[in-house]
Amino acid sequence: MVPENYAHNRVPEALRALVTEIMSIDDIETVRRGDLEVPRFIGRLQLEAQAAYDQISPRLKAMDMLGLLQQESDRAALVVLPALVPPRPSRLWLALLLFLLTVASTILVGSPDLDWATGVSSWNLGKGIAFSAALLGILLAHELGHYIVARREGVAVSYPFFIPMPLFLLGTMGAFISIKEPVPNRRALLAIAVAGPLAGLVVTIPVLLIGLALSPVHNIDTVRAALPATVFFTEGNSILYAALKFLVFGRFLPDGGDDVYMHPVALAGWAGLLVTGLNLLPAGQLDGGHIFFALFGPKAAQLMSMAVAVGLLAMGMLWSGWFLWAIIIALLGQGRSPLLNEISPLDSRWRALAFLGLVVFVLTFTPIPIQEMAGL
Repeated sequence: MVPENYAHNRVPEALRALVTEIMSIDDIETVRRGDLEVPRFIGRLQLEAQAAYDQISPRLKAMDMLGLLQQESDRAALVVLPALVPPRPSRLWLALLLFLLTVASTILVGSPDLDWATGVSSWNLGKGIAFSAALLGILLAHELGHYIVARREGVAVSYPFFIPMPLFLLGTMGAFISIKEPVPNRRALLAIAVAGPLAGLVVTIPVLLIGLALSPVHNIDTVRAALPATVFFTEGNSILYAALKFLVFGRFLPDGGDDVYMHPVALAGWAGLLVTGLNLLPAGQLDGGHIFFALFGPKAAQLMSMAVAVGLLAMGMLWSGWFLWAIIIALLGQGRSPLLNEISPLDSRWRALAFLGLVVFVLTFTPIPIQEMAGL
């Protein structure tokens, strides 16, 4: 428990003496965390940041306290909090129930089948199952990437929770895991953040290649003339999606009035690329925001979040959905990632991995994700 004299900026001598072992203290201020007022020591570290944190952390733990080491301009700041309550176990039954409901909703939206020659719609359970397996395989790989790496870093996380949405085009709004305690440092944050998109991409690419191989190419005007009452949705191109279509069909599509009419497995693969690009936006608490934070630090990450929000607001002229994304990022982009040590920078190997994450973002980002194309 934090003593009441913290509120009056009178820090216990034992705590002050402990902090002076790693830091020359220039100032002590009181900051509010929830209902508590806790001390924040500001000064210059006498050791490398991670070494300093490793030295003081177990001794704070013995006092039932927790330290957060933060950047303060050209100095360091150590916030001392009460020890965290151990996180509650995740509800496995809820994760399984939501997963099963999402299986049902994705099979439901993936089963309708259209005969391009006759315009007759039918119900194809096989295609629905294929769509569900492909899409949920991609999403599960993404979330397990986060989950496994987080557990290896010693960070408590929830099970993956899927969001069923039977009235949505894809039958799901995706999946998520919840980080239940502070991440140790930038390297661990980067490892957890980048593992999801890379794991998902490893599954997405073969799924998309298989789906495109199963997809016919038709003339757009011919199809619209044959099915005048049908409403089609045109999927957007990312750099990687355009390249994979070229690999399968030997030309960039759409081309000369022709375009690919996606098999449900191809739709799942395209959705996997879309989700990857959205998650890698370098803003807020998205995977890309965590990668950018790990690479450049908290101030640069905060500025980038606002820049992304402004950029998406401008892109709302291309696709109205970006307006909502801009608002979400503007509201959530101010939050700091909870790191025990946010000062220690990445070494060259981890910086290369962070830049790989940014490259994947460029390759998978879709400026206009989807457009409605009505029949004639």
